[in-house]
Amino acid sequence: MFKKSNNEAWLIVGLGNPGREYEKTRHNCGFRAVDLLADKLGCKIDKLKFQGLYCQTNYNGAKLFLLKPQTFMNLSGRSVLQLSAYFGIPPQRIIVLFDDISLAPGRLRIRADGSAGGHNGIKSIIQEVGSQAFPRVKIGVGAKPNPEYDLADWVLSTFSASEEKALAVALENAADAALAIIDYGVPEAANRFNGSHP
Repeated sequence: MFKKSNNEAWLIVGLGNPGREYEKTRHNCGFRAVDLLADKLGCKIDKLKFQGLYCQTNYNGAKLFLLKPQTFMNLSGRSVLQLSAYFGIPPQRIIVLFDDISLAPGRLRIRADGSAGGHNGIKSIIQEVGSQAFPRVKIGVGAKPNPEYDLADWVLSTFSASEEKALAVALENAADAALAIIDYGVPEAANRFNGSHP
């Protein structure tokens, strides 16, 4: 499969909650994946603007922005909208990395578009950007241990040691999958990474 050459701007967003107490929670996988990606690309996500932390780098001829909204999860879309509007990036070139409770830790699912599926960060982005047509990389964080378990408590809980092991691989894969979407498009990236697990 040929890499697409590309001089368009792209935005890769990792979702999470700001603050040290949330760093290792299930809900912060997007932040962690985008931090790994920044390391790979040699760029530091440390510019504070657009209600988020971001950096700008070049990737295969494309201008690439990495963003961690600092608004808390349910308002993430505000930050995404501000940066994408400022730099003229359409939804089709906004890739969002985030946690998914319907997938086991370590698994990934790549989608070209779709509804929020109950995820408040995605709901906020759809609302603010006015479109569902943005690619996403879902990172498995595991389902609630039982139906009575409060969802907010679950996504703000941390991983067990064995889950953390599986997750480490998934975060690396998620970072690679985001770049694969830019290089090859969503279908090819999905072929490579969907369901992948350690």
